[in-house]
Amino acid sequence: MDLALALRAFVRTVERGSVTAAARDLAVSQPAVTKHLRNLERHVGARLLERSSRVVRPTAHGRTLYEASHSALATIDAALEGVRRDMGAVEGPLRVHAPSCLGAKHLHRIVMAFQAEYPAVAVDLVLENRNVDLVYESFDLAIKYGRPDGQELIIRRLGLIRRFLVASPDYLSRNGPINSFEQLSAAKIVTTHMVISARDTLALQGKGETADVAVRPILRTDNAQVIVDTLLSGQAAGPIQHLLVIKELAEGRLVRILPDYEIRPTEAFLAYPSVRFMRPVVRAFTDFMIPLLRSVEGIDVSYNRDGSSQAQDDDRNQAGGEEARESGDTVRRVA
Repeated sequence: MDLALALRAFVRTVERGSVTAAARDLAVSQPAVTKHLRNLERHVGARLLERSSRVVRPTAHGRTLYEASHSALATIDAALEGVRRDMGAVEGPLRVHAPSCLGAKHLHRIVMAFQAEYPAVAVDLVLENRNVDLVYESFDLAIKYGRPDGQELIIRRLGLIRRFLVASPDYLSRNGPINSFEQLSAAKIVTTHMVISARDTLALQGKGETADVAVRPILRTDNAQVIVDTLLSGQAAGPIQHLLVIKELAEGRLVRILPDYEIRPTEAFLAYPSVRFMRPVVRAFTDFMIPLLRSVEGIDVSYNRDGSSQAQDDDRNQAGGEEARESGDTVRRVA
């Protein structure tokens, strides 16, 4: 029995909760993974996995073996890639998760630029609007809207995602201007569940005040392109991330309404499971991506949601956080 291969098959099965998924990730057949698992259980003399028709879960013995072996394998992988990096090679797989809006509009081009510089890197770019468990779903890193919690993660703040209200000139010519909260309440709105409250209100801030304004949504969707297309068609007005409509605003196809007010912004973070076991390809991509992403118009790196400066935030984090990089960026472990 090849113990290293058996342990890799076991770790991937636990993390994916499926023999089929583990086989796909390891690029081997399902019977091969099953054989590795059977041989490993025979080798340790204990049942390691409980199988049902829907999911595979570790037993108590399996959990103990997983906790010990997955870190060891990560260390080995990092050491091997460290040697390759020292030889001038950044290569291998990279699995990234991000919100679909930011990912399709900006992260995709950053990935392509990275691969142009490092052609031996294969990227699995998963773009969807849901929370993921980086460890059990085997993501190397993720961009998250809102401060991550519930997992032990290393996080780096990217900046604030700015949102404001826009409409097309055609919509305004047919329905009249929107210069007050009352006119906004009467307007047709396209929005996302993330922005609007359960009581159909938008939280606006500006002119030193905040206001919850009742609105009339005619369309809710979690697809950013649907929102942009609806706005451009003149069917509705609504809130939108600035980074999604930079070109449309510059060309005049969309215009801001109530320009003195913005939707309460959302903080964006980069999260990854560990700096100790960060593979060289992950570190290289992180160093490549962060300055490019922070330079995107619509991502504000100067101020926090409470109005304090980023420098103040970094000072607070340095007092209670975990420093793990030479670049000066704050890295914190969140449990």
